[in-house]
Amino acid sequence: MVMTIEPFARCIEKLKAEREYDEVIFMTPDGKTLTQPIANQLALQKNIMLLCGHYKGIDQRIRDIFVTREISIGDYVLSGGELPAAVLVDAVIRLIPGVLSDEASALSDSFQDGLLDAPVYTRPADWNGHKVPDILLNGNQAAISEWRHEQALERTKKRRPDLLK
Repeated sequence: MVMTIEPFARCIEKLKAEREYDEVIFMTPDGKTLTQPIANQLALQKNIMLLCGHYKGIDQRIRDIFVTREISIGDYVLSGGELPAAVLVDAVIRLIPGVLSDEASALSDSFQDGLLDAPVYTRPADWNGHKVPDILLNGNQAAISEWRHEQALERTKKRRPDLLK
């Protein structure tokens, strides 16, 4: 089943008549894989239109005429583009100022600097003999930042060495 051109074209044309879009993105397994840098870039855009196919996708002419970017969320196929669109929306929206209570926290997430994030801890400092590292309790922000960077690097080497290439 391929979604026909007429309804897609009418919808896109109507929406484009109402406002300008920085990107018209088609969610497809043969698109460029979504990464944090792509999410960062899209978060700076004003208006984005997301197109979702179903089953075999949409008529190629829609892709040729209207689509400015094609994005995949991984090397697998789903029944439709709705779930990938939701993933993209979540990855982008959390970067928009005011969405997260601590805007700076998104800047220290995994992949922002090419590394996985360091381990994170909460209170209490000692839970059933499992302790928060002492360095995180001493208040020395420079030392904490250095520790977090070292931990992020070590975690990335161990879990995702491909990110360090």
